[in-house]
Amino acid sequence: MSGEWVEVFITYDQIEAEIVKDLLESGGIPVVIRSAKVSPYPVNIGKIGEVKVFVRKEDKALAEEVITKGIV
Repeated sequence: MSGEWVEVFITYDQIEAEIVKDLLESGGIPVVIRSAKVSPYPVNIGKIGEVKVFVRKEDKALAEEVITKGIV
């Protein structure tokens, strides 16, 4: 990730992270997903299970608004 990216969403579900990514990208917001999960081992313990969604710092406020409206 180049430039300054900030975390806007954390989940333990890869599919939920992909849904949030699609929601943000449909609004023109670039998104990066990061996960510490090891693929063959579906471990969801603490930080190992986290899937994080990042956007550019300048898109943070808009992304949080889109997530709030899209998920609620």
